[in-house]
Amino acid sequence: MRRLIADQTHSISLKLNGKPVHAEAEPRMLLSDFIRHVLGAKGTHVGCEHGVCGACTVRMDDGLARSCLTLAVQADGAEIETVEHLAPAPGSLSVLQNSFRRHHALQCGFCTAGILMSLDTLLHDHPEAGETEIRDALAGHLCRCTGYEPIVTAAMEAAKILQKERLNA
Repeated sequence: MRRLIADQTHSISLKLNGKPVHAEAEPRMLLSDFIRHVLGAKGTHVGCEHGVCGACTVRMDDGLARSCLTLAVQADGAEIETVEHLAPAPGSLSVLQNSFRRHHALQCGFCTAGILMSLDTLLHDHPEAGETEIRDALAGHLCRCTGYEPIVTAAMEAAKILQKERLNA
């Protein structure tokens, strides 16, 4: 295992949203800060800094991670996806993002990036997900604006659309 020295920076190489990136980080820098302030992907938000609110949720090597609880050096060699990766093309929205827009499933938007990452992962891994699974996926997220109902409605609509698309493919 590589020994980290507190007063030195360390070279980190990873894939962010499909693109290789290389940058320096101090050993105690959080992945959320590295993503936002060093790599410039501002979609990942930091809320509680304790892993409770879910705003900082990213996909890391095909699993979900709280980037406020992960050190940047732990992501060396990893594949990281943020909310910026969800849109199929610049200027367009994914099925899930469109459903969020249609159902007004966000208000202030602060928690939305993390929620989208969790729900996108759920719908990718379990396309047949229903209301119970969607609510379970939301259990690790705090949203103070929506009351969750429009989020659940949007996710259920997206699940149905994605299921139809898979059947027609």
